[in-house]
Amino acid sequence: MHFNQTNHQKRNILVVDDTPDNLRLLSAMLTAQGFEVRKALNGKMALTACQMVLPDVILLDINMPGMDGYQVCQQLKADDKTSEVPVIFISALDDVVDKVKAFDVGGVDYIAKPFHGAEVVLRIENQINLRLLQVKLQEKNFLLQQALDNLKASQVQQIQNEKMVALGQLVAGLAHEINNPISFIYGNLQYAGQYVEDLVNIIEVYQQEYPKPTPKIQQIAKDLDLNFIIKDLQNLIGAMYRGSDRIREIVLALQHFSRHDEAEMKRVNIHEDIENTLVMLQHRLREAADRPAIVVVKDYGNLPLVTCYASELNQVFMHLLNNAIDAIEEGVGNGELSGDQEQWGVTNQSSTPYSLKPTPQIRIHTEVTDLNLVKIAIADNGLGIEESLRSRLFDPFFTTKPVGKGSGLGLSISYQIIVQKHRGNISCNSSVGKGAEFAIEIPIEQPDISSQFSKSEKGLGLGIREMESKEAEEQGEQRSRGAGEAGEAGEAGEAGEAGEAGEAGEAGKQERIIIPDK
Repeated sequence: MHFNQTNHQKRNILVVDDTPDNLRLLSAMLTAQGFEVRKALNGKMALTACQMVLPDVILLDINMPGMDGYQVCQQLKADDKTSEVPVIFISALDDVVDKVKAFDVGGVDYIAKPFHGAEVVLRIENQINLRLLQVKLQEKNFLLQQALDNLKASQVQQIQNEKMVALGQLVAGLAHEINNPISFIYGNLQYAGQYVEDLVNIIEVYQQEYPKPTPKIQQIAKDLDLNFIIKDLQNLIGAMYRGSDRIREIVLALQHFSRHDEAEMKRVNIHEDIENTLVMLQHRLREAADRPAIVVVKDYGNLPLVTCYASELNQVFMHLLNNAIDAIEEGVGNGELSGDQEQWGVTNQSSTPYSLKPTPQIRIHTEVTDLNLVKIAIADNGLGIEESLRSRLFDPFFTTKPVGKGSGLGLSISYQIIVQKHRGNISCNSSVGKGAEFAIEIPIEQPDISSQFSKSEKGLGLGIREMESKEAEEQGEQRSRGAGEAGEAGEAGEAGEAGEAGEAGEAGKQERIIIPDK
């Protein structure tokens, strides 16, 4: 008997039958066709043989003592190691019910006894070919999935690059359009304060020298409430000082948040970068209509200067802190904030109804680990994250937030910055109802890879350099103005009399809006 012989590469066939004659017949026939054949007299021997060497195809008899073929097949399919091995039933049972049951338990084919050798060989070859095609399909699916993941990563990187370019332009524009005018106002407040003080002194001298003014002057002083204006002017100047100083701090924090020049690694103070990021988020940390202010607990360790891409590391801090605030706000909305009020050594002393609820808190912990890594952990007492979702947190475009509130890019970008650019690690530790903690670990020192400039970093650097050159020009003009002494100071005094004193007079009749100290 001669069959069409193909290159089987010694395909391993396991024959399971309790009849020795059948085993010998099948073994001799398949060996002659170039297959490597192993034999088993019962189900237990078959399961043991599969664990030792995984076969390519199993020929399985149904009627066997102890464990029949159906039970053997079920156990094979229940085991991850053997579940993909094709099982061909070969039996004298030729009833339709038996065949249906064979396919139900996981069989791929059914050969009835007595069998023809050519049929057995062709069915085995058919299953081997099908298995090879399945393996190739799985490999192609794997490659396609890799290509899709790479495409998503490229999209994320492109979005990040464009964002960084836009951020550099934004910083340059803000610095030029806001920082310089506020610096001019801040600088002139000193002169304005001195002029106001001089005018008040003159008025007081007039009152001492002429204690009985004319009725017209008395009436004007009464209408203006002169005593209130004199007392309130100092408060007004102080409020203007604090307001302009606050704007200067915000602009400076924005520069530091986006800057650290350009595309090079630098040795930076991590705590300063965290503080600058918190300044940027002050509007979200303040008390809102539906929740109290979010308390930030800072547990800072003694960190050395860290070599890193500071502007990109600031992005990570921004993403993690924003996510922590979102989690807290969602927890407040559902009335499910986790943690005790004294969990991190902070209690809510407010007399508002919020005092009966857990205090919204974000804890920032930093330390140097035993492996000479800097660890930054940002934890919140929000709702927490389900275990089934944690494995996908850093996938591009995956988000647990409602539609319109999250793009699914923040954590993915953070993962790329920490793992790929800083050769570090970022992880999440969370459980439902107990908040979440994101931990970052990066080396204190990084190898010099400054040649790996990205479009984003170059764009940001160009924006910063343009900003700094314009600032230098404006500051030079301001220094020239300051050197003018009497002439320009006199002009400022006249402007203070004509404009700002008039505004102070109008404001004296109403409640002052004072910008509080930080």
